[in-house]
Amino acid sequence: RPNAVRRPRLTKRLNDGLRGKLALISAPAGFGKTTLACEWAAGSEWPVAWLSLEKEDGNLSRFLAYLAAALQTIAADVGEGVLSLLQSQQPPPTESLLTALLNEVMAIPHDFVLILDDYHHIESQAVDQALSFLLGHLPPQMHLAMTTREDPQLPLARMRVRGQLTELRAADLRFTPAEAAGFLNEMMGLNLSAENVAALEDRTEGWIAGLQMAALSIQGRTDTARFIE
Repeated sequence: RPNAVRRPRLTKRLNDGLRGKLALISAPAGFGKTTLACEWAAGSEWPVAWLSLEKEDGNLSRFLAYLAAALQTIAADVGEGVLSLLQSQQPPPTESLLTALLNEVMAIPHDFVLILDDYHHIESQAVDQALSFLLGHLPPQMHLAMTTREDPQLPLARMRVRGQLTELRAADLRFTPAEAAGFLNEMMGLNLSAENVAALEDRTEGWIAGLQMAALSIQGRTDTARFIE
């Protein structure tokens, strides 16, 4: 959205985290995970491949095909071999497919980011294992980011200890008072006083969806202060 609240403090953390392997944006629904990822992608100096996931993408072959297709937005010839192998009657083992894909990624001459949006839809041990293999052999020019409502079954603890993981969680994603004011007054057009903004921010604990529901309820009312109280 053109008038969305900008969150430079969070996009800076994501940019700083590109020195690692994975940027994990993990929080329950309504915390603005995808919106933040969009803002980060829009301002990125590097090309960004984006893959929005659904429950059906837990099928390993389908996931790998979509993964290859997403990477082709970075380099058109990447993944051609993998897509051909997936269509064969007897595809090779997953690690062989991923190794072939990684070898093609190694030929990309510049850094880029791959964002997996809504990874919580994936309920597949096979996909988790494939992604773990990918992270374990990630080429230096490839950087992975993920939005999810729950932590994935990936080697997060090991990556955390090795400094390869950047994490943004609910506590980080909550709107600050200044961000809440920008959202309520500039985006939602409510023209609330600082006291009213502070009350809403406090009672919703900065939960963005809660602030939005409150804002929708306030629109058109004349007794704003009493309603908030």
